[in-house]
Amino acid sequence: MKFEVELKFPVDDLTPLESQLEELGGIIEVPKRQVDRYYSHPSRNFAETDEALRIRRVGDQNFITYKGPKVDDSTKTRREIEVPLISGATGAANIVDLFESLGFSPVAEVTKDRRKSDIQYEGFDVMIAMDEVRNLGKFVELEITSGEEEMEAAKEALTKLADQLGLSNSERRSYLELILGAK
Repeated sequence: MKFEVELKFPVDDLTPLESQLEELGGIIEVPKRQVDRYYSHPSRNFAETDEALRIRRVGDQNFITYKGPKVDDSTKTRREIEVPLISGATGAANIVDLFESLGFSPVAEVTKDRRKSDIQYEGFDVMIAMDEVRNLGKFVELEITSGEEEMEAAKEALTKLADQLGLSNSERRSYLELILGAK
């Protein structure tokens, strides 16, 4: 079983991080717009169970993602299952039709421009995302995908990396929770 071990930080400026990532050997990708549409379950409250189900569009690509409940009180570590779908607008429309036919209802949409960089740190492949989230601001996410047996070491590595990058005030709430809280 795979887990997404993640720390997220609000930031005022992403520019200083760019040079730090390059010093760590990271190559920063061009920005990609991600549009995430979140759904509620017809018979259980995902807000209460701390789960999420979304359809993500990145350019012409479509994905379904399920996120399980967070497993600790200090990070955003949770089980994540992501499945690629048929590309294009028709593929996205078909999965929306399927979800809504099964009783799932749209909750909110999160739109962000994301620049990613991958680095090696403390023996882990770390994905670093620099996000500009519509109506929320700028954030940095540090993420490691790990098995259950590596979770603690992954958390320690991300905490150490965050300190090295000068990131503080970790935010455990998802972008969806932040947007819904702002309404």
